[in-house]
Amino acid sequence: MALIPEAEGLVKSFRDRFDPSAAKGVPAHITILFPFKPPLELTPVVDEVLRGLFSASPSFKVSLSRLGRFPDALYLSPEPEEPFHRLTRLVTERFPEHEPYEGEFAQNIPHLTIAQLPEPDHLDDITVDFQRAAHGRLPIRATVDEVALMDNTTGLWQVRSRFRLGA
Repeated sequence: MALIPEAEGLVKSFRDRFDPSAAKGVPAHITILFPFKPPLELTPVVDEVLRGLFSASPSFKVSLSRLGRFPDALYLSPEPEEPFHRLTRLVTERFPEHEPYEGEFAQNIPHLTIAQLPEPDHLDDITVDFQRAAHGRLPIRATVDEVALMDNTTGLWQVRSRFRLGA
């Protein structure tokens, strides 16, 4: 995942209340590929392959200002999206057994989740509250210069490895 710490100041209070992954230790991010290998399959060889893949890809700047919705989630869309698609393709071409979201969706849409609810009826109210909180604070600008590999062997998600882009 591409961690976006620049977004935490705005999205953290919403994610803490409305995104179950935040309670499990997942910081503000844009997913590159989920799910990936189980922790026991994350060997030094896998790390080395990922390091090679990501080091061949340049870092890039991203801007987050546009809200989007899935049926059960509110999110910020990154602009541009293509660098995230490129990173996902790099990994899935090398590890074709791992499709984004296990192939559940026809299209992989890069996004930074603000809220995800099992009962999405409250997303309209959360959207209004977020728009109010975000007034004058968007766009969020960030440089993506690394990809973090996380695992949940402890029950909480933690960064296991970091891979520099363009290194």
